[in-house]
Amino acid sequence: MLQIRERAKAKKLRVVLPEGTEPRIILAAKKLLSEGMASVTLLGDENEVSARAKEHGLNTNKVQIVNPISAVEYNSYVAELVEIRKSKGLSQRDAQALIASPLYFGAMLVRHDLADASVAGSVNTTGDVLRAALHVIGMKTGINTVSSSFLMVMPKFHDVRNKAFLFGDCAVVPNPSAEQLATIALSTSETFERLIGEKPRVALLSFSTKGSASHPDVDKVLMALKILKSDHPDLEVDGELQLDAAIMPEVAARKAPESSVAGKANVLIFPDLDSGNIGYKLTERFGGATAIGPILQGLAKPANDLSRGCTVDDIVDTVAIALLMKG
Repeated sequence: MLQIRERAKAKKLRVVLPEGTEPRIILAAKKLLSEGMASVTLLGDENEVSARAKEHGLNTNKVQIVNPISAVEYNSYVAELVEIRKSKGLSQRDAQALIASPLYFGAMLVRHDLADASVAGSVNTTGDVLRAALHVIGMKTGINTVSSSFLMVMPKFHDVRNKAFLFGDCAVVPNPSAEQLATIALSTSETFERLIGEKPRVALLSFSTKGSASHPDVDKVLMALKILKSDHPDLEVDGELQLDAAIMPEVAARKAPESSVAGKANVLIFPDLDSGNIGYKLTERFGGATAIGPILQGLAKPANDLSRGCTVDDIVDTVAIALLMKG
């Protein structure tokens, strides 16, 4: 994370923090500024944000504070949202209420490149954060679903200290189709390369390895692999692989000796949200890994979610990741 923070700092970008009256957000903004990691825009009522900032020692002269309702962009953003959502029948009144919401206004700032990323979720649900991002920022070209990944840092793995893996999807898509699973794998591989700077080796996980079991769930993984091999021939990906075959060279030598990924995978794609969510929490709680995320991926521009139990350092880390997701 220190490396990720330094790389984010070098980009000299701006983050919008829609939950501008939350104390943890204000303390994170203070830390972002003191470390020179990013310029900061806080959203909310100017008087309330300023009062909270003063309580926590944040110099308001060093941040931009914007109240969505009184912002000069408010009316134009309302009209734009009506146009964006016209196929869904969004009314003018509903659009006014949404743009008055910091989540939607923050997403609009990112859409118009007035901020490079939005980070929220300390007081809002993942669903609300994701909805605002989807409705305003939209999906990246060629992506059929927005998903998530977790950066998992193991204290020690195969004699490597602070070994980094990316797990996907652990927070968004409950039961992905084969096509969605392929998209999750592609998005997670791109996130890994952007954050870690190494070549991704992607394992499509299953309870079966290379035909050791027959089941429709295995067929789904195999179809996802077929799609990836056809559409992205340069991606180093393989499946179906059990977890031990994916990450343990000695197991891979027995179960998948012909695979270029088995035993060396650094991107682990779970077949559904049950296994993904359980898998990252087991790794965190039993394995002592640091779990950073969820990292939203597949959006046209960066927006990231926070856990409502996040710490100030979690927020700073998430901002760093969101800024590195900027293309």
